[in-house]
Amino acid sequence: MRLIFMGTPDFSVPVLDALVADGHEIACVYCQPPRPAGRGKKERKSPVHLAAEAHGLPVRNPKSLRNDEAQQEFAALDADLAVVVAYGLILPQPVLDAPKQGCLNIHASLLPRWRGAAPIQRAIMAGDAETGVCIMQMEAGLDTGPVLLRRAIPIGAEETAAELHDRLSLLGAEAILEALHQLPDLTPEPQPEQGVTYAEKIDKAEARIDWADPAETVDRKIRGLSPFPGSWTMIDGKRVKLLASRMADGSGTAGEVLTGLIIACGRGAVEVTRVQPEGKPPMAADDWLRGARLTPGTVLGAEQGEG
Repeated sequence: MRLIFMGTPDFSVPVLDALVADGHEIACVYCQPPRPAGRGKKERKSPVHLAAEAHGLPVRNPKSLRNDEAQQEFAALDADLAVVVAYGLILPQPVLDAPKQGCLNIHASLLPRWRGAAPIQRAIMAGDAETGVCIMQMEAGLDTGPVLLRRAIPIGAEETAAELHDRLSLLGAEAILEALHQLPDLTPEPQPEQGVTYAEKIDKAEARIDWADPAETVDRKIRGLSPFPGSWTMIDGKRVKLLASRMADGSGTAGEVLTGLIIACGRGAVEVTRVQPEGKPPMAADDWLRGARLTPGTVLGAEQGEG
């Protein structure tokens, strides 16, 4: 098929790679414009932009698709279909209508659960037992279109958002190839009105750990916000990011260090297994503890030194 591919971050790259490997003609790749990044604030191309260049594919970086010129350029590509995955721009109706068979979106949830910006993180934070990907026909609403194909996977008990992100990215690549091969035989199924939830964009203000929460809530937040923005707590007056965890036995005052980096919560306890101290790279909790000398009975998250 003659395709337009639209995506921007790491999550989208395996999908583009799979479409190329499967022999589809990629008429053009659309992604977000390069952004200033790093200490020097030099413009950096997105992962999809770099992948497209590696494949020798033409790339376009419009800041908007709402103007006539951008829409005419899109339509002139004369594509059979557009494949969209984590692109980052709203597609107006003229763009949705331009490809002969419309636009298909790869969404990282089991719709209608977790429509919106952060379905991977929200699924973990909510304690969902499973998630997956949906191949959806795009329409003007936010992730409201009919679903052509869905694939579910369980969420691991210790799985972080980064790990689930990578699994869903590969699953999405497999699912879109399956959908394209079976397209004439697939029946679009409207999403049910019941069970709709919205995955609001992650706010950094959510990232601070409240040790008075139940251990299940704390554990899910740590895993769901890893690696970005990374949940955090104050330890000895310094902010420490908590990047991986698991449920643990024990009880005590909320925030109390029981042993190692097993921390008492409002109910139950959590073992933190990976951390990132201020100004340092991520490391295993055991490695950090050798230098930190964190003694049992210390209470984390205290106001002292938070400024």
